[in-house]
Amino acid sequence: MSFLIRVLLPDSPGTLGAVATALGTVGADILSVDVVERGTGVAVDDLVVELPSGRLPDALITAAESVEGVEVDAVRPYAGVLDTHRELELVEEIAARPKSGLDILAEGVPRIVRAGWAMIVEHAETGALRLASSSAAPETPITDLPWLPLERATVLDSEEAWIPETWQELGTELAATPLGKPGKALLVARPGGPAFRAAEVARLAHLAGIVAVVLDG
Repeated sequence: MSFLIRVLLPDSPGTLGAVATALGTVGADILSVDVVERGTGVAVDDLVVELPSGRLPDALITAAESVEGVEVDAVRPYAGVLDTHRELELVEEIAARPKSGLDILAEGVPRIVRAGWAMIVEHAETGALRLASSSAAPETPITDLPWLPLERATVLDSEEAWIPETWQELGTELAATPLGKPGKALLVARPGGPAFRAAEVARLAHLAGIVAVVLDG
């Protein structure tokens, strides 16, 4: 089974290699590594690893944190390692099929930012509208979007009253960015975490800005 493990580690030569070695001692096979954020001597990396049958994910935490200065932020099951879309590929697909652009964006974004699901929402006079959503997005209706209009990409408070109870029960972390206009937004979620970091929110904003231009064109 594959897991996504987010680690905070000293941004120094050899540390990531030491983590990889430690994970290897519990039989973990590293499938991919993504740098999420770097700064002030600390790096945040996402590692997708495969564990042998019968191994518990707790073993990943113990192994990674056996390296001095390393802290595990989150571990969660992860699928889609072999279907990772990057921004350019997604934008090209949207440009080729603009009439389906919102659906393509909603389905593709979770693979880019390693999220559980995404949806495009809009604030209208009649209430909250769901314009598109990924296949994994919950069907729970959203009746209110008090954070719209949205001027800039941001992390949303996961305990606000508008959030459906089922999302809260799963510990869903949320981030959103305007999509072409403040009243329309791309909403991305990670049930069970980890929380969205500043670099990931900036990445979402950049992608949404490009897509909005493509769809307007």
